[in-house]
Amino acid sequence: MAYPRVIENLIENLMKLPGVGRRSAERMVFWFLDHTTEEAQRMAESITELKERLRFCRSCNNFTETDICPICTDQTRDTKTVCIVENPKDAAAIEKTGHFKGLYFVLLGTVIPSEGQGLEDLNLHKLIKKIMDENIEEVVIATDADMEGELTALHLIKILQPLGVRVSRIGVGLPAGGSVEFADMSTLTMSLKSRRDVPNTLPQPQVNV
Repeated sequence: MAYPRVIENLIENLMKLPGVGRRSAERMVFWFLDHTTEEAQRMAESITELKERLRFCRSCNNFTETDICPICTDQTRDTKTVCIVENPKDAAAIEKTGHFKGLYFVLLGTVIPSEGQGLEDLNLHKLIKKIMDENIEEVVIATDADMEGELTALHLIKILQPLGVRVSRIGVGLPAGGSVEFADMSTLTMSLKSRRDVPNTLPQPQVNV
């Protein structure tokens, strides 16, 4: 027996969520039906609030509800060290380890030539300004260990080394092709602790920012 159209509509929308198949979507729909209208309304309001209130930090591009995120305004952080990550989820994963006390800069993407996404899409002028204005001493590159992450890291090294800052790359622990977001805390901790300085002799691509 087919469900009423209103149920099918919600199932189809829930299936757009990552990792949600039809059976999972059906269970969610019937959870809503088994609970009060007020509970369903609170759920809907939370989603609306998420879209309306969340923004990117003016300093580091991390998620925040204010102009500057709590990490950037935390006076106990090491303000001379910046960790570069691909997206806010990666910053959250590193924060959970409790082993990084510096600041972050979120690229909000990577270099993906096949999709026409280059350095100009990563707003690197903002990163360079941050490094210069805040007298950053070390930049930790924590992009993923996949092809896009490594290519992005190579571009970043070429741009950052002439600025006179120490440039390091997260090290042993994160496997080739691995994602920062999905790495377990012990792996991320090992990668941070074993980060290595990037030598000036590392092959670098010819790019213009």
